[in-house]
Amino acid sequence: MNKTKLILAGASLLFASTFVSAQTRTETVPVATYQPSEFGAVKGEWEFTLGGSGASNKDLDNSLGGVNFSLGHYLTDSLELSVRQSGNYSNGSGDAEFDGSTFGALDYHFGTGRLRPFVGVNFGAIYGENTSDTWAAGLEAGLKFYVLPKTFLFALVNYAWTFENADGAQDNFDDGAVLWNAGVGFNF
Repeated sequence: MNKTKLILAGASLLFASTFVSAQTRTETVPVATYQPSEFGAVKGEWEFTLGGSGASNKDLDNSLGGVNFSLGHYLTDSLELSVRQSGNYSNGSGDAEFDGSTFGALDYHFGTGRLRPFVGVNFGAIYGENTSDTWAAGLEAGLKFYVLPKTFLFALVNYAWTFENADGAQDNFDDGAVLWNAGVGFNF
């Protein structure tokens, strides 16, 4: 008899639970939405950097230093189009010589936290007293560390090669120069 009561009670609970789970739910379930990071730029914002730069031939035996600045615009939260200007000073031969470079760059930024690595390409011109006025192209990589939500420290290294025409670009790839700069930047 106790077995029968136990089986009937279990069957009743099972039957009742099907009605409970069949009821519609009226509460709303939160839907995940995109939230931009607290740190870094987002689509439509601008970026300004100011830093120190250096350059060396691939053997690192002929170097120079200078200052640079850039102005960039974020096409997406990760893709930045920028213009960079650099002024360099060298005194390798005993005479003060000044050089400059102007580059356009396209960089892709990874991550959304304080540490934002990036890679990119650039194209521009190198000119001045110590170099022949020429075109240059390069591959670059860097890192931004956000000390505040819109203020960062950065380091950038670039391998650039010079050429006077399209044929020269391919021929001169092995004769490139390593360019670097580091500084501070602001998103606004």
